[in-house]
Amino acid sequence: MQLSLLRHGATELSGAFRGSLDDPLTTQGWQQMWQGVQALSGVEQLVSSPLQRCCLFAEKLAFQQQLPLTLDANWQELHFGDWEGKTAAELMQTAEAELTQFWQDPLHFTPPNAEPLTAFIQRIEAALAQLQATCKGKHVLLISHGGVMRYLLLKARGLPLSHLLQIEVPHGSLFTIDYRHSLDGTEHV
Repeated sequence: MQLSLLRHGATELSGAFRGSLDDPLTTQGWQQMWQGVQALSGVEQLVSSPLQRCCLFAEKLAFQQQLPLTLDANWQELHFGDWEGKTAAELMQTAEAELTQFWQDPLHFTPPNAEPLTAFIQRIEAALAQLQATCKGKHVLLISHGGVMRYLLLKARGLPLSHLLQIEVPHGSLFTIDYRHSLDGTEHV
């Protein structure tokens, strides 16, 4: 399976921890996404997070390209709990120590009432396994979020989890991962 990853464009709450908030794309965000897919070809299946910053673009692209589209909540962003809708600058004023802990070790520090990173990873791993089983041999475009893409790129690059927040995934950016299986069933990226 060839998996292309497109991050949603800028939203009305860009700069804040959005997580499960369903804020819309800005005009610039729409432009970023159209630019992101300009050179993309050969896609056979679209999969998207159901949050509007992803799925509204996915629906337009699916219609334009006459491609099947699946909306799957498993591809949603990490839920940031009490931090949703707040910027890092705001949190530096009210929860500086906790924000620093999260940035330094997101695996062992979970923001208040947020989804633990271990649960997020299990959700993404399950969704990836399902996608690989149903789309074997296809070129799939996944329209999703920064955290989802960071994890998939981290895994594909063979980096330790401690590098997760160091992976740059700008709005509207496109990356492609080629998953191949050898005769003994092991996966190669």
